[in-house]
Amino acid sequence: MKTKPLLFLLSLVFFLIVIFMPGPVYAGDYQDGEAAYKKGDFEKAFEKWKPLAEKGNATLQSALGMMYARGMGVPQDYTEAVKWFRLGAKQGNKAGQAGLGSMYIQGHGVTQDFKEAVKWFRLAAAQGFSSGQYSLGLMYKNGQGVTQDFKEAVKWFGLAADQNEPHAQYSLGKMYVKGQGVPKDYILAYYWFSLAGKNGLEGGVKASGIVEKKMTPAQIIEAKEQSRFYL
Repeated sequence: MKTKPLLFLLSLVFFLIVIFMPGPVYAGDYQDGEAAYKKGDFEKAFEKWKPLAEKGNATLQSALGMMYARGMGVPQDYTEAVKWFRLGAKQGNKAGQAGLGSMYIQGHGVTQDFKEAVKWFRLAAAQGFSSGQYSLGLMYKNGQGVTQDFKEAVKWFGLAADQNEPHAQYSLGKMYVKGQGVPKDYILAYYWFSLAGKNGLEGGVKASGIVEKKMTPAQIIEAKEQSRFYL
């Protein structure tokens, strides 16, 4: 499997932090850390957030996992990343669960274990976390940690795609092109590729152009009308 979800997943952790603000007790230091993060002062953000994470804030535990995994404000340290992701994940934080799954895929800070990755992705996916759903779809598509099942892959890609996750939209488009888990359908493939492109994934724009060359004039008209209506 070409595994690209590690940095992709970790880049979403801060998004989750913004959505799930800590309570009033943590507001001051949290907000100071957030402001520093947005300015690119990751060392200060880490300094502000670590004490809160040590007190048990699951969201910030997951954030520290991201920072250690990517070397943001601290030297890159996969062992520490796994430690903090696991602390957040065990408290049910979905970003921590997805982050921990990504570490198991790569074998960073832990022994590579696809079944363990699936376990954590599934927990994140069950909470509606789009990156967990997308990554679980990848595991089913490639048959790693689970029996290969294109229909299950389409299911999880679809759930993530409906949340405007562009990588899932692109992957769903590919499933329609190849007829994997769904009937081959260039019109729907064009739709999902176009949506991925609209959401910032350059590959989606290129893929929609490629699939258009395989379509009949009537299909092109229908696809473009459908895309204009829904996009």
